[in-house]
Amino acid sequence: MSDALSYRPKTGEIPTSPGVYRFRDASGRVLYVGKAKNLRARLSNYFAPLSSLHERTRRMVTTATGVEWTVVGTEVEALQLEWTWINEFDPPFNVQFKDDKSYPYLAVTLADEAPRALVTRTTGIRGARYFGPYPKVWAVYETIELMLKAFPIRTCNNANYKRAMQSGKPCFAGQIGRCFGPCSGTVSIEEHRARVGEFVSFMGSQDKKLINRLTAEMKVAAGAQDYELAAKRRDQVMALNAVLEKSAVVLRDSVDIDLFGIDEDELAAAVQLFIVRGGRIRGVRGWMVDKELDVTTGELIDSIMQTAYSADSPPPREIVVPQLPDDAEALETLLAGLANRKVRLVAAQRGEKAALLATATQNARHALMLYKTRRSSDFVARSKALEDIQEALGMAEAPLRMECYDVSHLSGTNIVASMVVFEDGLPRKDEYRRFTIPESTDDTDSIYRTLSRRLAYLVPGDDPAGDDQPGGDPALAESAEQKRKKFRYRPNLLIVDGGQPQVAAAARALADAGITGIALCGIAKRLEEIWLPDSEYPVILPRNSDALFLIQRIRDEAHRFAIAHQRSRRKRDISTVLAEIPGLGPARVKVLLAHFGSVARLKEAPEEAIGDVRGIGPTLAGAIHQHLRA
Repeated sequence: MSDALSYRPKTGEIPTSPGVYRFRDASGRVLYVGKAKNLRARLSNYFAPLSSLHERTRRMVTTATGVEWTVVGTEVEALQLEWTWINEFDPPFNVQFKDDKSYPYLAVTLADEAPRALVTRTTGIRGARYFGPYPKVWAVYETIELMLKAFPIRTCNNANYKRAMQSGKPCFAGQIGRCFGPCSGTVSIEEHRARVGEFVSFMGSQDKKLINRLTAEMKVAAGAQDYELAAKRRDQVMALNAVLEKSAVVLRDSVDIDLFGIDEDELAAAVQLFIVRGGRIRGVRGWMVDKELDVTTGELIDSIMQTAYSADSPPPREIVVPQLPDDAEALETLLAGLANRKVRLVAAQRGEKAALLATATQNARHALMLYKTRRSSDFVARSKALEDIQEALGMAEAPLRMECYDVSHLSGTNIVASMVVFEDGLPRKDEYRRFTIPESTDDTDSIYRTLSRRLAYLVPGDDPAGDDQPGGDPALAESAEQKRKKFRYRPNLLIVDGGQPQVAAAARALADAGITGIALCGIAKRLEEIWLPDSEYPVILPRNSDALFLIQRIRDEAHRFAIAHQRSRRKRDISTVLAEIPGLGPARVKVLLAHFGSVARLKEAPEEAIGDVRGIGPTLAGAIHQHLRA
């Protein structure tokens, strides 16, 4: 039996975030639902050699024809979403939760004469109101104890309750202060039911007033140095928060909504639809949208709404979107006609719906990244893209090796540049290079100096000094020599991030180096237009073409690489230069950087200007100024 599973995703495509994954068979049926703290690490276990897998796991992965995942914010959300989908899809390879592996609920038996609060894993109690499920049973018990102090209600079992009511003596739990029902002899049945109503109302609304009150009591106790009471209140707040922790994947039982998470760039948009019914995510649907023209987010949402629903698939009463389109009222009227009832569009800004919308948007962001990765790795699409680039730029041959350059700086300081390499349409990360620009007047000067240093390696006998120089270690020297050899590989096409000025600077670097036979272009960010040297008008590639997609991807990769290098240098400067100064901790370093922008500007600042920064003062300012000048 072959160990290769045709549907196995590439490791880099799987996120490292918490989430829930689903294995499906050829008919689309969900075979298995699982949760993970790290999706990539967890799923890699299923794609180990088949001979090393347990028999049941081996049958599952060989029966499946695909795997998909949904990213969430925390492990708690993953656990609760997993529970929802196991009950929704009834996957054959999952534990069916008929034993003590099921999750606990907090139940209030409203049908009883004197309702009681209890922790149970059974969901069929007549007339009971359920809260949960919860991932931590200990937190449920602790919270019940806490709730009894705020809303004292009955906790004893039915046998003890009946015995106490018949004998007139408090039940055993009442005698030790653990039961506050009518059986304790302290309240009437009517008073008790009123307390139960308050208890249920609190649990249903998840009101934070009780938490705020306990927090205030904790602070007062700490101020009075009553640390034992303060610690008790702290533990109570932690227990209450653990049970009432708002999950971004579970809403109130009455909530029926659709949420649209959207992530977009200049060429495409990823849409993730979360279908919420009864407060639970019952389904997830995702698709890609090719953007032919420049459209706003509102216009994009407008077009999505018009295609997502039909008379056969009507919308729910409420739809949550990232942003309301300009014609929201007209769109609501159109959707209401499909549903034969009122439909409301909402742009969630805060609260539980906004949290769930953020989760949907996170999944859309990953879907867009995955779409780009898979599209750029497709051999047919790459070949077509390279042919189209050759034709559009008038090249004699396809650009099998492309290099792209980008400059990054922080308000003119910490200037760095990046070089990324794509061969056959795929990144060659082992040949990426980073440049440090000591002084520069503007981006065009930085581009010229960067390309001058890079092109010098193409001139026989010229071996300029770069960032990576061999030291006395022979191994380092050998490694540096290998890098120089790769640096001498001749590109077919040079790409710079920018328009006419940046392209002109790159052309000047080519001319000054005496290098010919290398094509050059630039890509302007705003309209994604391609500029050639000495060209009055840009080259416009179709917005949904593989050629523009490939050029955009190499530009974005160069930008990412430059930003990462610039941030690492800034962080290194802070840690090495400022950390040596006595009395200057991480918090004050952060304040200084925010005020001056960089260590270089801080070095140039007078002592009085440093002393004016919040939290520094004249004494520390003098030490900083003296240390930096030294």
